[in-house]
Amino acid sequence: MATKTPTKKHPPAGGAKKVAKPKVEKATKVSKLKDEVASMLRIRVRAYENKILDVSVKQIIDTALRYDAKVRGPIPLPTEIKKYTVNRSAFIYKNAREQFEMRVHKRLIDIENPSAKVIEALTNLSMPSGVDIDVKMM
Repeated sequence: MATKTPTKKHPPAGGAKKVAKPKVEKATKVSKLKDEVASMLRIRVRAYENKILDVSVKQIIDTALRYDAKVRGPIPLPTEIKKYTVNRSAFIYKNAREQFEMRVHKRLIDIENPSAKVIEALTNLSMPSGVDIDVKMM
């Protein structure tokens, strides 16, 4: 006589049962961040000379801090280098060449939740010549 041995029950083919975990709502976290950073001024400053650029950036930051604005920066961005090669002579010494380059230095400043006074003070600033400023409202 053959005796029956108990057989092991295997889990279903899909694997072990998954226990439902309570979902954390990510939408509330994202909406809180959007409420905190409702608006932001992003100022990109560019110049050929880094000393003039640093002076103008310091002037912008001092103006923003005078009106109690939260400032992030200045963040140095990569220097853009434009190189030009020119022949020294047009005829005989054709292989002799000169190389010139222009360096454009850049900085980034973020001002969080700017008030009307801050924006007005920044528009009234007088910058030195050769400094280019791009202001975006984000």
